Amino acid sequence: MIDLTYTEQQQNLRKEIIMFAQEQLQLNLSERDHLSKFLRENWVACAKQGILGLYVPEKYGGRNYDAVTTVCVMEGLGYGCADNGLTLALNGQMWAVQEPIVKFGSEEQKQKYLPGMIRGELFGAHAMTEAQSGSDAFSLDTRAAKVEGGYILNGRKIYIGLAPVSDIILTFATIDPTLGRWGVTAFIVEANAKGIVLESAKSKMGLRTSPMGDVVFKDCFVPDSSLLGKPGAGASIFANSMEYERSFIFSSHVGSMARQLEQTIQFANERKQFGQAIAKFQTVSNRIVDMKIKLETARLFLYRVARLIDQNKSPAMEAAMTKLVVSELFLENSLDAIRIHGGKGYLSEYGIERDLRDAIGGVIYSGTSDIQRRVIAGLLGI
Repeated sequence: MIDLTYTEQQQNLRKEIIMFAQEQLQLNLSERDHLSKFLRENWVACAKQGILGLYVPEKYGGRNYDAVTTVCVMEGLGYGCADNGLTLALNGQMWAVQEPIVKFGSEEQKQKYLPGMIRGELFGAHAMTEAQSGSDAFSLDTRAAKVEGGYILNGRKIYIGLAPVSDIILTFATIDPTLGRWGVTAFIVEANAKGIVLESAKSKMGLRTSPMGDVVFKDCFVPDSSLLGKPGAGASIFANSMEYERSFIFSSHVGSMARQLEQTIQFANERKQFGQAIAKFQTVSNRIVDMKIKLETARLFLYRVARLIDQNKSPAMEAAMTKLVVSELFLENSLDAIRIHGGKGYLSEYGIERDLRDAIGGVIYSGTSDIQRRVIAGLLGI
């Protein structure tokens, strides 16, 4: 049985973050989406609100909340903030960069990087994907050659969220391709290091307010102190970070689904055709009911995996199922909203179609839906 009842503290935090998002994060969103503009001021505002430190221990500047409380807050953020690019980027740094450093970093690394990221002063990117190693994550071409005092990195990472503005890059490279996954090694690379090129942001269908670009390493020296964990431990670090990312990166998108549902109900009650509100037509009301069921299904998966993590249980299968289910349901919900809104939903000026464009990326990043099914099948022994 999954209890979705919020505690008083969680309810207050949720209300606080919704009010903050509605008042401070909505400015010129349509224009920023059209121009693919990332607004640093909004990122810093979120940092000052404590969002980036929700799940980080207090000794590094965080708030040390449990997973359920953190998810509750991030869902509220998605409800109050229609900028899905911003909420995705925040979740990306929280779960794919900060959490691996919390779990696997040395004390020196934690003290050096976590406070700055939590304050919004440092941007962190997670660099795994390459041209020939997207779904086949561990067949890396990026090499890390051991030299005196450190490693020399060579390679190219593609489709990296926050790369164009990043200050540190959690990078995965292989120290020996013949070792397969056991050669994969993780490094915390500072973006101003000699031999790194952060290429300009790519133009995208959706999530345009979150910059994405390539990272090129050309004879880039990184000291031994840049190692995250031990040589060859990168695959385990990546797998662990993916459990967190796949579990929680859609937390805010669940909030977006709740906002979609409320907006759609309001529109369907106000829009009149043939002498009555379109909500009275069964085809419309049935679709709205389906949206409600999708929202509650997404919530069940999200909070179930959060409770498992709070219980110190490994949620490998549940993380894959959550990512698969929530990403697909957000996409379906967004299409339902457009169908009910009709022509208004199709026009960019109302912002309804933006959710659909943003949702499409969700079935690709952090492992495609097909890859999630493969992961689940493997864990089922088939």
